[in-house]
Amino acid sequence: MASKSIMAVWVSLVSNVLLTLLKIIVGLLFGSKVLVADGIHNAGDVVATIAALTSAMVSRKPADEDHPYGHGKAEAIASGIVAIILVMAALLMVYKSIESLFVPPAEASWIALAAALVSLIWKQILYMYCIRIGKAENSRSLIATAYDHIADVYASAAASIGIGISLLGEAYHIPYTEYGDPVAGIIVSYLVIRLGYKMGQESIDILMDKNITNEQLAMLSSIIYSVPNVKRVDSIRARELGNAIIVDVKVSVPNHLTVQEGHDVSREVKKTIMERMKQVADVMVHLNPWYDDGQEAVPSRLK
Repeated sequence: MASKSIMAVWVSLVSNVLLTLLKIIVGLLFGSKVLVADGIHNAGDVVATIAALTSAMVSRKPADEDHPYGHGKAEAIASGIVAIILVMAALLMVYKSIESLFVPPAEASWIALAAALVSLIWKQILYMYCIRIGKAENSRSLIATAYDHIADVYASAAASIGIGISLLGEAYHIPYTEYGDPVAGIIVSYLVIRLGYKMGQESIDILMDKNITNEQLAMLSSIIYSVPNVKRVDSIRARELGNAIIVDVKVSVPNHLTVQEGHDVSREVKKTIMERMKQVADVMVHLNPWYDDGQEAVPSRLK
């Protein structure tokens, strides 16, 4: 894992520990259930960040005899763990919010509001920091950590809105404002569950070797056709392994080429793909004969 990614994950880990302590302590002292629930959510983030750090480091290990394709899928596992923790935390927030509707509300506190706002601002900064590095280094686990931060932004926003509404209600004697806190918590929980579901689906797709996007496949086809002596692209298969892509292609070349000439075409296809698509880590090229009279030795699978 690159040094910037390691630093980003460590910053996230330390931040989550500090925010967990801040929210739970302030929430307990001033009776803010939504702040305590948000703190418990952050405790889950600590576990998720440790999982992201561990799996990201594992994914960077080189291929070995037992793992000839490397350890790249460890990042997809980490992303899945983060998704599960997000959904579980959101369900806990729903439970706590619904529970709050049926118990006498505690008096709102400006200190609790300040704690929620500090968390919101800091988590937004962490999101922008992690998403920038995660996309630059194509680190799925760091991107998952960034999405976890933005989910925390939603949760802290809900806490801030709920506490703020309660404070206004107390100051101006507005009825039913005590329900602002739990209602905001339920709405944000729904958004977090959607985010967790999307992340989990993406992780499953990678673990199940789902093909890359149609746009990426089209780009690969265009690159391959740019190589001299490639008459047709018969098939393309590609899958993600962590932050890398593994490609298998079958191409047709003139049947009169010698073994050495065919080998040169194969090497050029691999070289061109890896030069123009930096995320591709390996390319396996299979050659089929192409006859000038149009006879097809192998039917194309791309028609």
